[in-house]
Amino acid sequence: MRLKRLQDQVLVITGATSGNGLAIAEAAVRQGARVVLVARNETALAKTRDDLAGRGGRVAICAADVADEDSAARIVKVATEAFGGFDSWINNAGVGTFGTLEQVPIEDHRRVFDVNYFGVLFGSLAAARHLRGRGGGAIVNVGSILGDRAILQQGPYCATKHAVQALTDTLRMELEAERSNISVTLVKPASIDTPFAEHARNYMGEVARLPPPLYHPSVVADAVLFACTHPRRELYAGGFGAIGVAASKLAPRLTDLLMEAGGTPAQQKPGDPPKPTRRDNLHEPREDSALRGGQNTHARRSSTVLQLQKMPPAALGTALAVTGLLLRLAAKRTRRR
Repeated sequence: MRLKRLQDQVLVITGATSGNGLAIAEAAVRQGARVVLVARNETALAKTRDDLAGRGGRVAICAADVADEDSAARIVKVATEAFGGFDSWINNAGVGTFGTLEQVPIEDHRRVFDVNYFGVLFGSLAAARHLRGRGGGAIVNVGSILGDRAILQQGPYCATKHAVQALTDTLRMELEAERSNISVTLVKPASIDTPFAEHARNYMGEVARLPPPLYHPSVVADAVLFACTHPRRELYAGGFGAIGVAASKLAPRLTDLLMEAGGTPAQQKPGDPPKPTRRDNLHEPREDSALRGGQNTHARRSSTVLQLQKMPPAALGTALAVTGLLLRLAAKRTRRR
């Protein structure tokens, strides 16, 4: 499977006006790609387009709610009219809630699924139809480590990311079976310093935050843009997330107990309770857009685990084998002493 160089591609990016989506758009423009930005807030889209165009970017915008079934067709139309089509489609848009499964109203459960699951489904199907006629390309779905391991207070979000994992795996198999030359990758971010906590609907009674350690959104952008040019099954964006998932698989019951003890405090910001007038973006877009969240904490700008995953599979296998051999030799020397 061969994918175009990034500078020769047109990218569709949903959820493009804040957080990971904005970081992906900025990085793509810096590397010479043309971009179609998708979000609900037309004012924020226009501002983002103007900012990127001022840096030499070639940008088109489409105001759309990915939860609407007809939105994907409109996005394809905008990309076709602006650039003659697209080469990579990035399903990044997402919403969330904080609170127990019982606290979150059913209509909010459904809304999280409408955006996080059905939005990815509609986008993936539209992208596959378009890319078949174009001779191939890439579909990149932004999932989460919470698709591997659920946590307290974010049950609906975790459930959607588990569903996106299954959707992505199924889509990959279907496209491989028909030899479509379409790469399908699932990117799994760890805790990323985006405005997610500020945008999510919060039922906890305390100000929400993302559990540390946090990574900069540029780490996700790095993973996503790599997937647009290199076929990969999945990529973890943030080593602490991958380590946490591995620990959970090795000791699931112990992880449950640790989550029960510390999972809720890790997602609550000490201080004043949430303001009653606070506005989330669950059902309607917020007026603000920002790259990073408001936790005022250090965010890691690199991930060794991600860089290892970017190595060619053969090279990575060789490196792991050599590392294992060196560790065994070191252990033998230690025992001899």
